[in-house]
Amino acid sequence: MWSSEMTVMMLDGVKETLFMTLLSTLFGYLLGVPMGIALAVTDQGGVRPNAVIYKILDVIANVVRSIPFLILLILLMPLTKMIVGRSYGTAATVVPLTIAAAPFIGRMIESSINEVDRGVIEAAQSMGASTMTIITRVLLVEARTSILVGVTIALGTILGYSAMAGIVGGGGLGDIAMRYGYYRYEKEIMFVAVVLLVVLVQIFQTLGMKMSVKLDRRKR
Repeated sequence: MWSSEMTVMMLDGVKETLFMTLLSTLFGYLLGVPMGIALAVTDQGGVRPNAVIYKILDVIANVVRSIPFLILLILLMPLTKMIVGRSYGTAATVVPLTIAAAPFIGRMIESSINEVDRGVIEAAQSMGASTMTIITRVLLVEARTSILVGVTIALGTILGYSAMAGIVGGGGLGDIAMRYGYYRYEKEIMFVAVVLLVVLVQIFQTLGMKMSVKLDRRKR
């Protein structure tokens, strides 16, 4: 039977999931944006080609992205415990979520920047603009709509990762679905947890797409 305690538990699960997702996304972008910019700028066709730097970042991004999140979660437990003080719980899950998200975000930033019209970049270069000026006032500005769409994708992906963390006591709706829905065979709890996860993803996608449309000058 559904009770007020279960309602409170679900609300707490939503709060924990949002905490993990939003904080991990923030930290992921703090790491992923510089990585993505560096990848785009140092690529063969970039503003400042550098094969060594590009190759190093390319390998790091590919290696981290190729590791399944659950395995990465376990591998990073010592690091998580060193940073947070424990290897389980909502706060602890932010560490592996951030590390898993950073290269994924970096690749999306790289892709968004690579979509910028080459003619705009060449025009800035012909006027003597520095590399930093081209990055901040040309590449990021021109790619802002694509970058915002990427934020929506990243939020949905990280939200899915946070649910997987429930298998090892990561907290949030994923943890509730595992502890009560799977281990205790309380199917209604698992169903509600899954529905809430889907609703959160849809909310992120709707807000992100509306904001990207407003920023897209072609749709004004």
